[in-house]
Amino acid sequence: MKHKVANTIAAIFCLVWAFPVYWMVNTAFKPRPEVMTPTPHFVPEHPTFDNFLNAVRQEHFLTNLRNSVIVVVLTVMVSIVLGIFAAAALSRFRFRGRRLLMVVILAVQMLPGTALLIPMFVMFNQLDLLGTYAALVLAYVATVLPFSIWVMRGFFVTIPAEIEEAARMDGASTWRVLTSVLFPLVAPGVISTGIFAFIAAWNDYLFAYTFMQDQSHYTLPVWLASFTNPHTGTDFGGQMAASVLFSVPVVVFFLIIQRNLVAGMSAGAVKG
Repeated sequence: MKHKVANTIAAIFCLVWAFPVYWMVNTAFKPRPEVMTPTPHFVPEHPTFDNFLNAVRQEHFLTNLRNSVIVVVLTVMVSIVLGIFAAAALSRFRFRGRRLLMVVILAVQMLPGTALLIPMFVMFNQLDLLGTYAALVLAYVATVLPFSIWVMRGFFVTIPAEIEEAARMDGASTWRVLTSVLFPLVAPGVISTGIFAFIAAWNDYLFAYTFMQDQSHYTLPVWLASFTNPHTGTDFGGQMAASVLFSVPVVVFFLIIQRNLVAGMSAGAVKG
């Protein structure tokens, strides 16, 4: 009986969560008159692909797509590389201030991104980085790196020291031990942090809108706002179609590696 009640409650929560996603997809296939009707249609009466065609024909779509891809790839690469070295140092070496550094990293992770917005804007303005990919990449890396370090450190901690000692006895250098012995063992953690960095950089609107300051430099989340015009109103059908296109890469990417994501986050959380 308890299991049935729990399953029923879970099913209700799933339906409540999934309904906005369903309504987004549903609206994406509706013509404008059907979208604006006061009577909701739960299934499009005259389905159309015009909204998708209009979305991809937007002036800056391809440019903003390129910007998103470049920023996401750089963010993932930098956060993984820095996270690996930092996690390896915090888990395999003993040095003064190590525990304090770990506490600072954890404290930084608790800070909301909006709290860092103004200090980052002032710093990037002084460094003349506003409107560049470097500003966005640095901002995203600063927000995802604490999480990356903690997750990958959890994997490094679980690796027996004997494995590393055996490699050193065979003549392997520190670099060789890291790349050939430790790195393959922490690959699930690397995948997990890469996914987290990907989603954080792909979905961000606030940093991209604040730091880039030009339509040709914006990323796709800011592009979604272009469907709202103060004179003609909001093209809800086009905006929902654009939202579907925007969500597809994240959904596909997540479905491909969801097992690694769950395993990596669990291991990093409970074994660190």
